[in-house]
Amino acid sequence: MPRIKYKFNHESLSFDKVTLGIKVVMLRLVGFLMGSIVVAVIYWAIFASAFDTPKEKALKREVAQMTIQYDLITHEMGNIEKVLNDLQKTDDNLYRTIFESEPLPSTLREGGVGGVTRFRDLEGYTNSKMVIETATKLEKIRKKVYVQSKSYDELVSLAKDKAQMLHCIPAIIPISNKDLTRTASGYGLRIHPYYKITKFHYGMDFTAPSGTDVYASGDGVIEEVNSSKRGLGNNIIIDHGFGYESVYGHLDRFNVKAGQKVKRGDIIAFVGNTGMSLAPHLHYEIKINGTNVDPVNYYFNDLSPEEYQKIIEIASKTGQSFD
Repeated sequence: MPRIKYKFNHESLSFDKVTLGIKVVMLRLVGFLMGSIVVAVIYWAIFASAFDTPKEKALKREVAQMTIQYDLITHEMGNIEKVLNDLQKTDDNLYRTIFESEPLPSTLREGGVGGVTRFRDLEGYTNSKMVIETATKLEKIRKKVYVQSKSYDELVSLAKDKAQMLHCIPAIIPISNKDLTRTASGYGLRIHPYYKITKFHYGMDFTAPSGTDVYASGDGVIEEVNSSKRGLGNNIIIDHGFGYESVYGHLDRFNVKAGQKVKRGDIIAFVGNTGMSLAPHLHYEIKINGTNVDPVNYYFNDLSPEEYQKIIEIASKTGQSFD
């Protein structure tokens, strides 16, 4: 039973019963409710700060697992970077050296990954720094992999060109000369057979009977087939590509036509005694970018080291050329 309150009335000198109005009752009720809410909020804040809800516990476990995964990923990315760096060193210092190509510039390999706002969407979180660092490292690795893959594409192209170049370089003696006794005169200053003066001999002379087979010393295209009674007489010029040309002089007959493609070892003509020639022989020259070079340095596909040394000695001792 609710308690009844009385108030002393000084005029009537008696106690009057206190009756609460609706407004007062409502104010007290609102005050009670507000106080209860405040107390409830305080209790909830204390509880929430001291204890985790099941959902918060699950989220914290998930974050802990993700942090561990990020650490593992970062470690693996470090290993991948080491492998990439080794590949880059091998690429620059071995493969490109073999193919005579310049290494890729470091500015291309170590280029940036975008502006400062590239990872703006990842900012504002508890682990933003870790996530952004991981994303940045991953982007650098992606760029390095892309650059390296393009470099290997280029190396494949260079390898194909190199293989073709090795087929095209004049690399055999242009007549059958296994015993090397047909080597008559080498490259350099020699006595001219007609003028009896010292002149520079721009090729090598190989003695052989007229009609002996003459071989293309490398793959190429017949650039010129010339018939002449002067100088080199009947002669052939082969364009091997890559700046290489070979010249075959004093021929008797031709076995090819201008514009024809030939392979190393194909019979292109036959030894003769045409032009300014002392006796039947083949005059053979090699040019690189239009400049004559010593053909003796280009028999590596044909001779053993001992045979190579022997032909150098024979060519250097001969004092007179045959043309």
